[in-house]
Amino acid sequence: MSPVIKFCPMAVVISGLMLGTVGCGPELKQKHEEQNRTQIKVSEPLYLRGSFNSWGTTAPLKKVSDKQYITQVDLGLGVHSFKIASQDWASQWALDSIKMVEFELSKKLEQPLALTQNSTSKEVRMLVEQPGEYEFTLKWQKGSPVVMLKRIVSEKLAQQAPLGDPEQTQKLIYQSYDKQPLTASFSVTDEQNGLRTYVHQTTQKLRDPVPQFSVYAEDEAFPQVRSGSIAFDALFALAVDEFKLDSVEKIRDSSYNKGQAIDCACFETGEKWHYVWTRDLAYAAHLGLALLDPERVKNSLEFKLSGYREGIDKPKYAAGSMSGLQVIQDTGSGGSWPISTDRVTWAFGADAAINMLSSDSRREFSGQAFEALANTIENDRLATYNAQTGLYGGEQSFLDWREQSYAAWIADDLTSMASSQSLSTNVAHYQAIRLAADLADELKQNELTNKYKNWAKALKQAINERFWLAEKGLYSSLTAGHFDTVAMAKFDWLGQSLAIITGIADKQKAQQILANYPHGPMGAPVIFPQQSGIPVYHNRAIWPFVTAYGLKAAIVGDNYRVADAAYQTLIRSAALNLSNMENLEWLSAQSVWLEKANPELSGPVINSKRQLWSVAAYLNMVVEGIFGVQVNKGKLGVKPYITTELANQFFTDTKNIELSNLTWRGKKITVNIEGPLTKDNKQGVYQLAEIKLNGQQLDNSVIEEGQLTKQNKILIKLMAPAHQVREINLVDSMPGVNDPNVFAPYEPTLSLISTDAGVKITIIDDKNGADVSYQIFRNGEQLIDALPQKSWFDATAPEYQACYSVAAIYNRSGHASHHSPVVCTQQGYVITVENQQVSSNKPIVKTDLGASLKNWGAPEDSLIIKDIEVEQSGKYALQFKYTNHQHDINTGITNGVKWLRVMDNNKQVIHEGVVQLPHTKVANGLAYSTPVEVTLAQGTYVVSLHDFYNMSYLTNNQTYIAAGGTNGPVNQFDLYGLKVMPTGSADTSSHQY
Repeated sequence: MSPVIKFCPMAVVISGLMLGTVGCGPELKQKHEEQNRTQIKVSEPLYLRGSFNSWGTTAPLKKVSDKQYITQVDLGLGVHSFKIASQDWASQWALDSIKMVEFELSKKLEQPLALTQNSTSKEVRMLVEQPGEYEFTLKWQKGSPVVMLKRIVSEKLAQQAPLGDPEQTQKLIYQSYDKQPLTASFSVTDEQNGLRTYVHQTTQKLRDPVPQFSVYAEDEAFPQVRSGSIAFDALFALAVDEFKLDSVEKIRDSSYNKGQAIDCACFETGEKWHYVWTRDLAYAAHLGLALLDPERVKNSLEFKLSGYREGIDKPKYAAGSMSGLQVIQDTGSGGSWPISTDRVTWAFGADAAINMLSSDSRREFSGQAFEALANTIENDRLATYNAQTGLYGGEQSFLDWREQSYAAWIADDLTSMASSQSLSTNVAHYQAIRLAADLADELKQNELTNKYKNWAKALKQAINERFWLAEKGLYSSLTAGHFDTVAMAKFDWLGQSLAIITGIADKQKAQQILANYPHGPMGAPVIFPQQSGIPVYHNRAIWPFVTAYGLKAAIVGDNYRVADAAYQTLIRSAALNLSNMENLEWLSAQSVWLEKANPELSGPVINSKRQLWSVAAYLNMVVEGIFGVQVNKGKLGVKPYITTELANQFFTDTKNIELSNLTWRGKKITVNIEGPLTKDNKQGVYQLAEIKLNGQQLDNSVIEEGQLTKQNKILIKLMAPAHQVREINLVDSMPGVNDPNVFAPYEPTLSLISTDAGVKITIIDDKNGADVSYQIFRNGEQLIDALPQKSWFDATAPEYQACYSVAAIYNRSGHASHHSPVVCTQQGYVITVENQQVSSNKPIVKTDLGASLKNWGAPEDSLIIKDIEVEQSGKYALQFKYTNHQHDINTGITNGVKWLRVMDNNKQVIHEGVVQLPHTKVANGLAYSTPVEVTLAQGTYVVSLHDFYNMSYLTNNQTYIAAGGTNGPVNQFDLYGLKVMPTGSADTSSHQY
């Protein structure tokens, strides 16, 4: 049933799509009526933009008359969001508040949605239960814009699959979460020159409005598999076919180059994502793309490198070469880098490309890669390295939708996310530093080789010291932010897996991780425990590329049960969805899970077919996992990892399985594996018995490039597995149920009252039930483990400073919430910009929020705050009070990134470093920057602020359509003052958060 939407009548004057709200009340009725008779004029194109088209401009509204515009879009299952907007988002039409609209087959929206126009209007959300083509009509009724919607029955959904050869047909039958059978069937329609064309059908309802079948063919230019299983061979052919579809000559994104195509022989990110994104590309290249097309990988990696824009000199305090060539951090939280710092994942892709490229191309790329990596890691060292913890700050890698895996309050407090530290991103920093050391060694830059090796060694040690939670047998995914810094009992599969495959985790830790990380009936979730009240995307989800890294980790740690779970996840997903999907709901393995009772929790919210890193995940599973082919430092390794469960499912009807037409550095390779791959009741992994290259027996499974000829056949003989005992942590639950065994509690908040005797803490928690207790933390250390009540008195609180946070714990499962926002007993003081201590070239402007230096931060702008008196020696945090409204809080490239200097009365610099002032929401008012903590002796000090740089300074962002793009770099914000707050006694060394 459609909602009845009540709204205050609007008078609408349309001229170039600018709508003016006149007001409400009887006295304005005549004025409304006069304006409603105004001629409607639309002077710029409008687009239907939403989650169904990546908020792009692929659905222009076509003019039917002056008062009516129509477009049609394909909508799949799920909850979709939309707005009507211009290309540059300057004009946005939606609702004053979010409404949920439900569609059913052959029905239309009976009540139109009345839209308003402003940049803060909320999107409309639609629960679509039947995929198909939908018609959207924008029209004016009595001068007010409304939207009408209806479903059109599409002929393409009624298409029938072509008939395959009944002699070459196979079915895979799976069980749904509710014990119903789901079938994927595969047949061969023809076979020419040994190549096949497959017809692939499914009974599972598909997310996208497409037929329930797909047809794809093998290609003589790429590898093929022959396993005795039509289904297994077909699914590999599907991955290769989707790899080809993701290989493009032009890329595009609505936020760049005005949405126009950009020439690039690159990989696009998926069917719904037509651009090259750093982390997606890097992980996909590392998983398998580099082996199949190293030159296209190189092109794509180079596209993500950029120096400073023309006319931009290297900033005074920045590190690296004059060109500034470095890896781009894509648009993101609070204005991107260094709130997000996982641009260093680029090193995973670069390492893979270097291993695969031919000598000349490799030599050229290696030099460029070294310069870019050196500039990147040197500037990250300045911008986000914490000398006290030995770790890098910033958002988790790929888990970049804040509410999905962080505390709810973090979404509006991105300085706390910037100062927190995450496992996955720090492992990526380790990979980048280690690769830079290897390349420096090749280039005979001995000083840098030693420097980077030492950095990598220290970082590995810090990761193990700070993140490892021995009582859980897992690495923590992330720490809390500044003034807290505790490693929380939150876990993610990518971070655990990367720690294993990079060697950060030793053998004992690797085995514990593989045995302890929770798996559901359909596979491993990307995070655990799940977030309550959050829709499916990263939360409550399986991501195939993360599963592939879990498989790589399982092979390194030799846990066949975890490997079997990964094999089943990847094969099932591709088989039932006719594609390598972006993500799946964790407990149902569906590409969309509809929660009718709570539609806003449905998901995955976004999901694309042939997602690049999912395609790479499947290729990796077959090539590196099952056939064991991998390249490292110029050597080809071949060590299959075939479990008895996998063999029993697919390989028992043949004497051997074969991967053919593989190419490495111009040399063709065929890998043929002989059994026995017979039905075996033993659980485990088949062992390597013998390996031959072109008929010659080898002593081990590592082959030098010089041993290969133009055409090569590697013959591998396996023997039955020895009995193995391997553990896996299985968690059974039903989707859509808020099960404490699966979910974490909501995070509480707290309030403090300081007395002469100590500090009274009151916990505010109105979301969790009775089955919770509380942990209390002070100054980054846990004080209380399981407090049953909501108040506590701290009689040992230090007088100098006490900063508290709390977390809720489910008593039954022990799962912990995120930490609350930190509350400190000593608030310090603020020196406002109108104080005589402050001098700047910018004039003071009075605002509703107080006196400010408006739009401060151009390279020539100055700010000096002098005569800062410190009466008691100790540690102090310096934070700027500010607002940054350059762009939305969840995206952009205009994070404020500046260089702070602290000098004593003798003008000696006693501390300096980067301070961040990320985007803020207008509704939230004033915010505080990331803190710089410094130990100060009693005396008087001067603080000054100088230019550093952000991602808008780089050439690749000069076509970005929003702030910091086409109109030039932007690193500006409104400054209101400097906060000086004590954080601890002077007996500890200073550090920067």
